[in-house]
Amino acid sequence: MLRPDAYNYEDLMTPRQAMPLTPSEMSTDYNILSRKNYHTHTRLCKHASGWVDDYCQAALAQNVSVLGFSDHTPLPDGRWLSVRMTLEELPGYAAAVHQAQTAYPGLTVLAGMECEHVPEYLDFFRETLLGQFELDYLVGALHAYLYRGEWVGLYGNTITDDQLAAYADHHVAAINSGLYAFIAHPDLFGVPLRGWTPAADACSRTIVEAAVACQVPLEINAYGLRKKMVVDSDGCRHLYPLRRFWEIAAEYDDLQVVVNSDAHLPEDVWGNTDDAIRLAQELRLRVVNDSLDEDIRIRNAYHR
Repeated sequence: MLRPDAYNYEDLMTPRQAMPLTPSEMSTDYNILSRKNYHTHTRLCKHASGWVDDYCQAALAQNVSVLGFSDHTPLPDGRWLSVRMTLEELPGYAAAVHQAQTAYPGLTVLAGMECEHVPEYLDFFRETLLGQFELDYLVGALHAYLYRGEWVGLYGNTITDDQLAAYADHHVAAINSGLYAFIAHPDLFGVPLRGWTPAADACSRTIVEAAVACQVPLEINAYGLRKKMVVDSDGCRHLYPLRRFWEIAAEYDDLQVVVNSDAHLPEDVWGNTDDAIRLAQELRLRVVNDSLDEDIRIRNAYHR
């Protein structure tokens, strides 16, 4: 099992076939993007502040039109509890978000969960989270990955070439599962990585190519831009987003990208998300925030 301290990431956390895109579908007008944030936490994860109402009120104040809650899901075996709610807290979380959907008519509120891709719990994700609790969507997020049968955390560790390949393979499995509306911070391997290597390049391409094949968006995560920077071989950089990862991603015209705040404080519901959008704009990435809420509704009909 993963060491609890290795998962303390606050110290610095049926595939569809791709269809050809028209030129207009491959372009983004960055100037008219709506403020839609699909990645929001609450105090239940133990490393965020504020409750559902606090984030909804902040969203309205920051002119956000769609607010997706995606706190860290509890798991049936109770693992990694230092950074997520308990199973007993799940009903209250779901109820609070569902209540907000009617309490804030000027805001589209979506109920979701951020899920570690734990293969033995995919039925729990599908039947309990999407089914019993009627959540709108799930987010795939790998703060830990399987390597030679053991869980390895990204925080508090280094990462070898073999481990980068395992991290990429775990992402491919998550993407191929068809469960997730998008994959959060796929470049989180920047946390343990020091120095860009051919293995890092191969890891990036494996993830991006799987996302393109299954039409699953990858997330540029603005939370990483709010964290302290690290000194690497090329100078200071953000732990994530990793610019080199997104430069590689930009080579794939069919890749879909979602840009989110990953808010852990109400004031960050939008926060510095415009900085992440600027990165997408620089690299001419296709941002799909404006259509993701409709895609979530389509996914709901499929899974139910």
